[in-house]
Amino acid sequence: MNKCTEERFLSDVSNHQVTVISDDGVNRHIRFREPGTICYGFDLITWPWHLCIAGDCGTYVFSRINDMFEFFRIEPSYAAKHPERKLFINAGYWGEKLLSIGTNAGYKEFDEDNFKDRVTKHFNDWKESQKPTPEQADELWDEIESTVLSVVCDGPARAYQAAYDFEHDGFLFEDFFDGGSTERYTFHYLWCLYAINWGISQYDAEQAKAA
Repeated sequence: MNKCTEERFLSDVSNHQVTVISDDGVNRHIRFREPGTICYGFDLITWPWHLCIAGDCGTYVFSRINDMFEFFRIEPSYAAKHPERKLFINAGYWGEKLLSIGTNAGYKEFDEDNFKDRVTKHFNDWKESQKPTPEQADELWDEIESTVLSVVCDGPARAYQAAYDFEHDGFLFEDFFDGGSTERYTFHYLWCLYAINWGISQYDAEQAKAA
């Protein structure tokens, strides 16, 4: 599934309406749905030191401060510096505050493209340093494609093991596993972060109208 973007999220919730089920200090239950369907619907539920988002794109529970709406709310000064954007998420920092993740939603997943890019970079670095003949380079790349890249679609465990075990005429994927993560945030996790940010802004707008 492609990465969730702000534009994609806003399209998904363009007809959503806000329903306040309960609202008592930091104890809240706010529902966001398009009338007549639960598709892309979600609830925001808060209690002291906790926020739970639950709905069509998964369930996540976060904890950081007493009022979690304050934690996720857009800072006006930051928003003013980026007038082209409506939503602001921090997937890495917010992920550090996760307490629980729904069984079907996920948080991070294997990034096949990132893995392939790192394999290619390792090969290109070898060519630059070793100056092989075109025939030697072609032979090595054919082995990498048939032994390592061909198993990427079988999942991370198989791909990592193939890279770890690979050897051809002295070439190894040395330090390959020191080059950073080959994971990405899941579509559902990013979608829910946008939903939290957007949902709080919709709640604030409703509160302002009532005032």
